[in-house]
Amino acid sequence: MTAPRAPGEIVVVGGGMAAQRLVEALRDRDAEGRWGVTVLAEEPRAPYDRVALTSYFSGRDPQELSLGSPALWSDPLVTLVRGVRVEAVDRAARTVSAGDGRTWAYDQLVLATGSSAAMPPIEGNDLPGVFVYRTLDDVAALRGWVEERAAALGGRRVRGAVIGGGLLGLEAAGALQALGARSTVLQLGTHLMSTQVDLGGGEALRRLIHRLGVDVLVGATTSRLRSGASGRVERLDLGDGGRLDVDVVVVAVGVRPRDELARGAGLETGARGGVVVDEACRTADPQVWAVGEVACVDGACVGLVAPGYAMAEVVADRLLGGAAVVPPADTATKLKLAGVDVASFGDAFARTPGALEVVHSDPVAGVYKKLVLSDDTRTLLGGVLVGDASAYAGLRPMLGRALPGDPSAYLLPEGGSTAAGPADLPDDATVCSCNNVSAGSIRCAVTDGGCTDLAGVKACTRAGTSCGSCLPLGKKLVTAELARAGVAVSNALCEHFAMSRRQLFDALRVTGLRTFSEIVARHGSGRGCDICKPVIASILSSLDDGHVLDGERATLQDTNDHVMANLQRDGSYSVVPRIPGGEVTPEGLLAIGEVARDYGLYTKITGGQRIDMFGARLEQLPDIWRRLVDAGFESGHAYGKSLRTVKSCVGSTWCRFGVQDAVGLAIELELRYRGLRSPHKIKLGVSGCARECAEARGKDVGVIATDKGWNVYVGGNGGFTPRHAQLLAEDLDTETLVRTIDRFLLYYIRTADRLQRTAPWLDEVEGGVQGVRSVVLEDSLGIAADLDAAMARHVDVYEDEWRATLDDPEKLRRFASFVNAPTTPDPSLAYVAERGQRRPATAAERASGQADPAGPVLVSGATLEVRA
Repeated sequence: MTAPRAPGEIVVVGGGMAAQRLVEALRDRDAEGRWGVTVLAEEPRAPYDRVALTSYFSGRDPQELSLGSPALWSDPLVTLVRGVRVEAVDRAARTVSAGDGRTWAYDQLVLATGSSAAMPPIEGNDLPGVFVYRTLDDVAALRGWVEERAAALGGRRVRGAVIGGGLLGLEAAGALQALGARSTVLQLGTHLMSTQVDLGGGEALRRLIHRLGVDVLVGATTSRLRSGASGRVERLDLGDGGRLDVDVVVVAVGVRPRDELARGAGLETGARGGVVVDEACRTADPQVWAVGEVACVDGACVGLVAPGYAMAEVVADRLLGGAAVVPPADTATKLKLAGVDVASFGDAFARTPGALEVVHSDPVAGVYKKLVLSDDTRTLLGGVLVGDASAYAGLRPMLGRALPGDPSAYLLPEGGSTAAGPADLPDDATVCSCNNVSAGSIRCAVTDGGCTDLAGVKACTRAGTSCGSCLPLGKKLVTAELARAGVAVSNALCEHFAMSRRQLFDALRVTGLRTFSEIVARHGSGRGCDICKPVIASILSSLDDGHVLDGERATLQDTNDHVMANLQRDGSYSVVPRIPGGEVTPEGLLAIGEVARDYGLYTKITGGQRIDMFGARLEQLPDIWRRLVDAGFESGHAYGKSLRTVKSCVGSTWCRFGVQDAVGLAIELELRYRGLRSPHKIKLGVSGCARECAEARGKDVGVIATDKGWNVYVGGNGGFTPRHAQLLAEDLDTETLVRTIDRFLLYYIRTADRLQRTAPWLDEVEGGVQGVRSVVLEDSLGIAADLDAAMARHVDVYEDEWRATLDDPEKLRRFASFVNAPTTPDPSLAYVAERGQRRPATAAERASGQADPAGPVLVSGATLEVRA
């Protein structure tokens, strides 16, 4: 069967990122409808973001990885055929044919077949449990295998091995860790990511990876994969005679261009594979083009998204009569692995004649930074950033240009804030390499396109719509251009308050207003909203000692603070008692266990060294907390924008390496800052030595013991954009340390924006970490005494919110499932048993009748009493 051919028919073989960009570019520019496009995708889904493939393991829906607008595939001039494998190209007849007999005719053919995962000829590479890491189907199969093996192993961790220590290999190792498996990375070369970083950077990267619990073997070859009686992979033999016992193996040793169609059609291919094309991405056949990883330009195929997008734009331009040529490939890369910051760009290995290297290395902090400069030390040629890549967004656009100021300033711990700012970037500097968007294009979007915010600029230019690493710099460009044009950049809290959070905080501190009605009448307008009300509630909690549920203040709280518990996905709540520093007595553990047993709660030990109990109904919260309070516990404030935990190692109490009492300090700090309301949650960590077992440098405030006292770091956090904390002060005695943290926290609370964590606040506060240091250590603003007094007041007036609530009948009235039936359980709750505990039932389990509709109820002894 041959599909009818319309004039101007383009057939694109391949449904990846380059193919999507080509179709998008054609439809954006082909206003006259000169071309119809048929995309033949081998996978059973529309093009998706392979760059973000690893996010699938963190629970992201595959649909969220879809590229561009779904409307593209409903365009009448675009046809997307999924699940079709093209097997032959007939250049004479200008047709392509699939294995199922279907044939498509073309006027112009674009090969966008990408690459396949390379599989080395290792004996046993076809065993069950051996995976590659390339497509969504690959990662879905990997996740299913690991989860299945974990269930079958009865509590033993799944043992994984990753063959290959490049970008994909490390992301695969991170994915295994995210699934709860133990992983070992085997790298053939001398160091990890040897294509992108040098030996020094590779060694720093190895230490960072090891901190995540991933083992690394360099110079390691795999000679054989062996199965056991089950037929599954169970052992990996090393070339040096060693072995690893494994339950799963991921092979990530690189990719190979899928050029078999070109070979079969008699088109020229490169020495290392790929379809040979010219500067316009055209093959020797004027009707056949190639883009993306399968295209061999100047003798090389590049497996990165930015060059593929650039090729797609060139072909679209040429098909519409333009004369665009392929630009030099941007080989900048950034590792996408939570907790590990790595970036490489330009001439990272200093191969340019006369190139000089400026290096900063801090093995204790896990940081390695290198800039490659021209022989006059002025022009930036490339760089490697490991452990702290905050300067990457500002440095990469400066490639080939003279750096303003001292290059070493970009490498020092304070250097991230001195990287090239918006005013330093020339118009032709590339800000978004994925979509080839320059600083000038962003500026034009603001001045000529009428864009007044980052969202508008993204829609107008596509900047930041792929990997997203350029968004911080893009936002600064937008703000700077608006300011230069004389446009007032609003920092209003919301439509009801023209002030920023900082301005409103100062106003309430001066005026002494303490009710929302007074505040909105004096400083705002309207009735408020779910943005300004919780902010004002937080500010009032920071300024005085009133209970969060006192009077009018109760109506300002968000869902969690309103009932002093974390709302869960099924409508129940979690209960989190405070366990300072992770230290708890056997009696305390028994009390928590009895409460969890008697109320049928799911229990889990958290990363913050506490015990969470899940599944409590609203009306059960007071009874649960009465038992916990009677046992000596208090609220852990897991529901509030406040101090969460102070994580601690055992320090010198037990550890033979500890040099200071980390547990004692952690408990002191947690009891001091408990209940301290802030713009966002706050986490602290205390490590008793430089081995950093408490992961203090990943916290908003991290303390690490030294032989002389304590080093304090600030501005670290996990989350979507992990950041290492920056050194604030060294070798402090305990009294000075506590005073320094006091001032830092209160300065942050008074000046940060709404929902702004300490890491982005440090980027924006005047002077960065050096400015904060001058405020809290040198009293440069003359506010130290005020900050000290404010913290002393907080410590003096602290009262446990749940204890106070239990003593107030009026506050207890809000803890009822239904107004007319306060003790009736919520009938929407349903649970199933898993690993000896009860978890919320899925929709499928509810529909099949597997779930218990009664939910968790009070039990007697060890026997669960289920009420109908």
